[in-house]
Order: sequence, then structure tokens, then C-alpha cells
Amino acid sequence: MVWGTAGRAAADGFGGSVEQRAVDAEVARLERGLIELRRDIHRHPEMPGQEQRTAAVVAGELRAARLEVTTGVGGNGVVGVLRGSRPGRTVAYRADMDAVPPKDIVGGGPAAAHLCGHDIHTTVAIGVAKVLVRVRRQLSGTVVFLFQPAEEALTGARAVIDEGVLERTRAEEIHALHCGPFPVGQFAVTSGFGLPGQDRGEVTLTGPGAPDAARRLAAEIGALATVAPPQTPADIERMIADARIPNGPLARFVALRAGAQETKVGVSYRCWPQERYTEVRENIRRLASSYPGAEVAFPADPFPAMVCPERDGDRLTHHLRRTLGRDAVNVLHSAFPPFSGEDFALYLDRIPGTFTFLGVHAPGAPITTAYPHYPDFTPDERAIGVGVRAMAGWLAERTDRRGA
Repeated sequence: MVWGTAGRAAADGFGGSVEQRAVDAEVARLERGLIELRRDIHRHPEMPGQEQRTAAVVAGELRAARLEVTTGVGGNGVVGVLRGSRPGRTVAYRADMDAVPPKDIVGGGPAAAHLCGHDIHTTVAIGVAKVLVRVRRQLSGTVVFLFQPAEEALTGARAVIDEGVLERTRAEEIHALHCGPFPVGQFAVTSGFGLPGQDRGEVTLTGPGAPDAARRLAAEIGALATVAPPQTPADIERMIADARIPNGPLARFVALRAGAQETKVGVSYRCWPQERYTEVRENIRRLASSYPGAEVAFPADPFPAMVCPERDGDRLTHHLRRTLGRDAVNVLHSAFPPFSGEDFALYLDRIPGTFTFLGVHAPGAPITTAYPHYPDFTPDERAIGVGVRAMAGWLAERTDRRGA
């Protein structure tokens, strides 16, 4: 395997800092081809863990751009290493490649589909790599591109990490974009926030009245929820607005589902802040204790919340406002959305970084066309160029020790 090394420079001399106008010029030349690439990936969605075709496309694009490429990382993962012409820092960038399984599409679906924007995430990362190759003589340090499988199953990040990628490349930080329901051309930064984790448990009841008791207990546990999944476009719009309010309605929440099946009650929930898992578990045990013989089991630790370091998020906010304009940046003040998680959390448990929403909401379109997992999710493709501009400039700044 070929891995990048922090501080190692290519042999073709030293250059200056990468200028944003040079990045913008390269994006303008590449944008049309990137949109076609996204459409190709979109037409061939692959289930988590089955991303063979997508991985082959990614590897081919990176090799053509002359990156050092390793395939088969953590399953179908692809790692591309780009070394600048000056010594500097090593920074990683992650893109997820899998599609949404039918069961995870809102309302269900007939087949896997790219309804979470991973096709755009992958395309943006390839675009960033191509842009930085073209300005390599001015680029410091090393950029490690991680194209990750199986994010929807929350298993891909663990598999990639277990391959030792972060240690072998000596990545000092990691960054990612995710499509979000914000106007195209805008970003939403998650300084100090991120996405909730998830916990699951089960209560088993006994006795002749157990099925009825299970239904009653499920209703009682369900009442612990403080937020409910959006039912209408207006609900989505309200949730987006609430996420931007400091100490607002979503600053603390419990999003919970409880369902009875015969004598068992299955529970799945997310909460914020992540320390509330202890409180929620205690409340579930308390409610169950009023049913004689009830047994409560939480078979595993909660999947961790994704918490983005505040300092790194603030630096990204400053960068985006400086390069794209103040109106291009929204700052979120809650974990958003409260019903979703991300295995990017596992990277941020090890090294600092940022996770930022890329606005994909087309003007005049229903908000559901920009909200992941909805069947009519149709992101505005102009977001691709915007994402490449922003992230290419950001990574060039982060690899340069003077800007870090």
C-alpha cells in the first residue's frame, strides 16, 4: 500500500500559497465534466458494502489525475494521496460512496437510490483532488482523500479506520461536506455541534397480560420524545429555522421511537447532548419498573454522536465568509437534523476536523427536494462547483502551516 506522510514534499520545487482565484479558474474549467460524472454515479446506485462500480470509477479518476491510489480499503474504500510541492501538514478529506437502501427511504422504496447526496459528495471530492493537482506547485503538505463505503450502514468509517489509514498517513485533521436543505451556494457550519448518535434497547414483559402491557409501555416510553419527525414541508422549514437559533428548541432534544411486538417493546432513540443517554436509559428503566417482571436490556453502548470541534468550525466559517461572502454561511446552533447520524463521528473521535452542510436547495423547489432520504430528493447540481471551490481552498489553507 502507498500512503502519504506528513511534511514530505514532492521533488518539483517550491511554490507559493494557493490563491482562491486560481482555484476558481480551475473549477470553471472542470465543472461541466464533474456534473456529468455525478450523473453517471447517480445512475448506478450501490448498496452499503457493495460499491464496487463506484469505487472503480473513483480509482480511475484519481489515477488519471496522478494521485497515489489504494483500493480495497475497509471493503470497497479508495484512498488517494496528493502531495504538494512544499512541506506542510497532512489533512484528510472524506467522501461517502454508498446509496440509500430501500428501507431507509422515507415511505420506503423499490431499490437503492442516491437520495442522500453521496453521489455529489464523491463528485465534489474528485473535483477537489483534480483542482489541487492543477495548482500543485503552490500547494503545501499532503491531502489524503478517503472515499468511504457503507456510511448508511454506519460500518464504513470503522472499517477504514481499522485499516490504519489515519495512523499511516499521519493525518492531523479531517474534513467532509454533506448535502443539506439550504439554498444552493450556501453552507451551514456546525461549530460545537454535529449530529446525534443512536441507542437501542428492548423491554421484555411476562405474564398473561404481557401484550397489552407492552402496548401501554411503548406509549409511555414514546412520550419521552421531545421532537417528532417532520410530517409536512412546513415542519421541515420550521426545523431548519429552529436549528439556527442559539439555545433554541433543538438545543436539547430526545428523538425516540418505541414499538410493541407481542411481549417486547423495541426502543430506538437519539438525543442531544450525547451525555443524555444515561438520563434516557434511566427513564426507560423507571417506566418499565412499574410492570412486574419487566426486563430491560441495552445490548451495546450507544453509537457515538458526531461533535465538531468549535475552534475548527469557527475557522472554516471565517474562511468561507472571506472567500464566498458573509451571506454564504449559516451557523447552526443545534445538532441537525435530530433524526440522523453519521459515522464520520468515529474520525472526529480521533482527530479534529469539520463537517459542513452544502446547500443543494434549488430556488422555488419544494424543501423535500433538498432533504436527504426523501423520495423526491433532487439536489441542485450547481452545488458541485460551489463545494469544490470551497473545499479546495479550505484544504489548501489547512495544509499550509502558515494558515493552520
